[in-house]
Amino acid sequence: MDCWIGLAQESNRRVVRLAGRLCDAQVAELRRTCEGAGPLVLDLTDLLAVDATGIEAIRSLQRGGATVVGANGYIQLKLESATAAR
Repeated sequence: MDCWIGLAQESNRRVVRLAGRLCDAQVAELRRTCEGAGPLVLDLTDLLAVDATGIEAIRSLQRGGATVVGANGYIQLKLESATAAR
């Protein structure tokens, strides 16, 4: 499995769940799925791996106000490294 991207509405927020491996090929779909009004949560609990393009997409969504939850230690480290490099 490459990457599964799911969207759920939970009370007043949209939750986008990612599972598998996020890479360049899925970034456009991720961005389309995240479009819309209201608070956005990215649930990375089931995300196993992510490439540099995927990390940049997640960071861009965070800069736009998205909250990231459930990132494993490896992915969290990559997200923090991308922030520190700026």
